[in-house]
Amino acid sequence: MQKQTDIIIVGGGVIGSSIAYHLLEDGYTGDITIFEKDKRYEFSSTPRSAGGIRQLFTTGINIEMGKYAVEKYAAFPEEMKVDGERAEIDFQQHGYLFLVSDEQEMKQLERQAKLQEQYGVRSKMLGKADLLDVIPELNLEDIAGGLYSSEDGYLDPYSVMQGYAKKAKQLGATFVYEEVHEILKIRNHVSGVKTADENVYHAPVVINCAGPWAPYLSETVDLPIPVTPLKRQIIQFNAAEPLEKKLPLTVDPSGVYFRHEGSSIISGYSEDVKPGIDFSWKRSFFMDFLWPILANRVPNFEKAKIQSGWAGIYSHNTVDQNAIIGEHPDLKGYHLAVGFSGHGMQQAPAVGKGLSEYIRTGAYETIDFTPLRFERFYEKDFVIEEAIV
Repeated sequence: MQKQTDIIIVGGGVIGSSIAYHLLEDGYTGDITIFEKDKRYEFSSTPRSAGGIRQLFTTGINIEMGKYAVEKYAAFPEEMKVDGERAEIDFQQHGYLFLVSDEQEMKQLERQAKLQEQYGVRSKMLGKADLLDVIPELNLEDIAGGLYSSEDGYLDPYSVMQGYAKKAKQLGATFVYEEVHEILKIRNHVSGVKTADENVYHAPVVINCAGPWAPYLSETVDLPIPVTPLKRQIIQFNAAEPLEKKLPLTVDPSGVYFRHEGSSIISGYSEDVKPGIDFSWKRSFFMDFLWPILANRVPNFEKAKIQSGWAGIYSHNTVDQNAIIGEHPDLKGYHLAVGFSGHGMQQAPAVGKGLSEYIRTGAYETIDFTPLRFERFYEKDFVIEEAIV
């Protein structure tokens, strides 16, 4: 079977659905076809993420995307209404907090805060007394201070993805639940895709948003990308003694993060793992590694009971750990939105808007995504982000 469409998006998670929505919302009148191989999103990276939304980055492009996300997710329930029904995403703006253990790291946070201020982010440095106002139970024995943004927080990733997808469908996008087996090209121009069922869909524009599977797909047109899949475990547990206040998403100096999930707590860490697709999780990850750190930082966590756990896959950019956005220089019409290294959920609104602008007009308008172009790898013009969790 052969079909014709105008834009093909491979990957119907939060990035692909956001791009489809923004294109149609911004006035694109062509046919958009989104391919998603996992109809129930059982193994999609989006619903398996921690759902953190922050502006506390150290590079301008990431700060801009974080700021845009906070604004858009705050307005999301109303803006993404379908047939009068609000798109609730449970955006809890309890803040984001980075803790550090010495004065040298405090100076680094001060430099970050000054940069963030230039972009209109209201982050602030917190000393020990201020930290206790945010988390009264915090053990400060080995803590020098922190950087805090009260506007940031966390949300329900699955609801965001569904919100974008439902709105995109209402505006006219077509979802096809088939696996794309390869990208097709004619000379130096993309021409469509072929599915695992041997169906061919022709289009002059193909956007690769396939997450952990993106590099395999790109190799079908002999265009390798520096992205590899890495497993990331998240453990949900109950503390014997409740906390006085709702937690910000807190990043310990060790790199372990934790936040509230309803009345429970979720926690994770970017452990060193062998690249590959692996959805297994282990209780020992919590018992042997997370728990000692958590119990030291918050005494309420000394008595904890694991409620559940899961693993998701980071699409890890092996060169500079930042997203790759835009048209590939070696194949006309082939666009990338890949390599988010755990930041896809918080960068989805800006990426959707940016690619909508570029595909429709040939230029970025709201945020300039040029720093994240693929060509930076040829030019050695890397984006070095210091605040990676």
